[in-house]
Amino acid sequence: MAVSLIGRMRQIGLSADVHVLFSQPTLAALAAAVGGGREIVVPANIIPEGCERITPDMLPLVSLSQDDIDRVIAGVPGGLANVQDIYALAPLQEGILYHHLSAEQGDPYVLQTQFAFDDRERLESFAQALQMVIDRHDILRTGVLWEGLDAPVQVVWRQARLHLEPLELDPSAGDIAAQLHSRFDPRHYRLDVTQAPLMRVVYAEDPLNQRISAMMLFHHMALDHTTVEVVRDEIQAHLLGQAAQLGSPVPYRNYVAQARLGVSQAEHEAFFREMLGDIEEPTLPFGLQDVQGDGHAVEEVHQVVDVDLSRRLRLQARQLGVSAASLYHLAWARVLGGVSGKDDVVFGTVLLGRLQGGAGAERALGMFINTLPLRVAVGEQGVRAGVKATHARLTALLGHEHASLALAQRCSGVVAPTPLFSALLNYRHSAVGHVSEQTVQAWHGIHAISSEERTNYPLTLNVDDLGDGFGLNVQAAAGIGAQRVCGYMQTALEQLVDALERAPGSTLDSLSILPDDEREQLLMGFNDTAL
Repeated sequence: MAVSLIGRMRQIGLSADVHVLFSQPTLAALAAAVGGGREIVVPANIIPEGCERITPDMLPLVSLSQDDIDRVIAGVPGGLANVQDIYALAPLQEGILYHHLSAEQGDPYVLQTQFAFDDRERLESFAQALQMVIDRHDILRTGVLWEGLDAPVQVVWRQARLHLEPLELDPSAGDIAAQLHSRFDPRHYRLDVTQAPLMRVVYAEDPLNQRISAMMLFHHMALDHTTVEVVRDEIQAHLLGQAAQLGSPVPYRNYVAQARLGVSQAEHEAFFREMLGDIEEPTLPFGLQDVQGDGHAVEEVHQVVDVDLSRRLRLQARQLGVSAASLYHLAWARVLGGVSGKDDVVFGTVLLGRLQGGAGAERALGMFINTLPLRVAVGEQGVRAGVKATHARLTALLGHEHASLALAQRCSGVVAPTPLFSALLNYRHSAVGHVSEQTVQAWHGIHAISSEERTNYPLTLNVDDLGDGFGLNVQAAAGIGAQRVCGYMQTALEQLVDALERAPGSTLDSLSILPDDEREQLLMGFNDTAL
């Protein structure tokens, strides 16, 4: 909602720093605080079609020598004629590339969605629509190069064809969809990120189910959660013959310029030094410290938050003038404090990255999200004060949503290569709207079966804000117990809301994270030992 609000404000010539937006308790207060403003002026792309040479002065968003440029062009099929633009990576793209290169096998950032098509005609219609979306958006025609360069760059191709690959699979060897999943499991499968587009579609006849089973594989380097939703909407528009009604595409280079030319590195560094400078020990729940994993041996559990608890939680958030996300961050911090024995914790939080992404960012395609550290005190501070403090720190962090994680971690007292944190929280808005007859018509004969995504962190909590209720998804390294962690989070939420309702001055460290059954088990074990 915040991203949409900022987008509408830009359309009428108003702007507000994210600190202003999130610190105003009412729309009236926000109206009094905003004023005219300007975005970062994005340097134009001055590489003309058919140009005979690209020189350093034609690339304002990256620093390359002429030899570097020639090396990059040599890595693009079609050479110079197929190069539309060259620019630096966005902050999280840099981190994802690092994990791509360091993974010994597989890639945790290869994402997949499984489809079923009634017939070949529907498959081809889907592929044609997806190709049209690729043709519209620069980030979908982008490859990443790094060999022989001081820093990696992304190269926008003028033309990039979708890889549509047929496979012959034996139905007697098992379910066709399961065979596809096994063959392209990100734990051992990799996409070539130097070649655009960073996606492919593989498919096989599925005679037992009288359909075509298919899988779309894509790399997180190019698409985040919001981007996938926009791609889906644009595919639908093409399937309905309504592509002419789509707005002009927003170049991803605009976001890269905003991230690179907006808040200075010095400002980012000052902020993170103030927040993390005296942190000398990492927060490693359950002793987990491998933050370079490939998603292998991860256990995943989904749970729904009780309807009444969800209602009470939203009510408390409204009464305190904060977001529900702030309460979830505080509850997660309490869980991490409990399992790591700390009253001052640090964990990664996923930021949308579109609040300061420039005009049109709310509907732009690309990797906008960013992971940054958040420090939360969960000791003797009062519960109500803790909620306010967490909200204030999240608000301040949003002003630095384009900082790199590497810079933030360097500002702490934790000495590399020890990680600053090993747990992640991803709060995402996942409300499902009304499915119109038009939508049903567009996707007739095309069925989304499942999707899968992973991170390099050994402990991740995904919170799905469904509009009314909430869903929890925990991904935990084998042996930790994702179900147990979900139980801790549910208990922490219940305890937090109870305290806000009845005793807002009670301390955060007084909130239990143990569900009743585990508490009883521990007490029985203690009594048996005492006897």
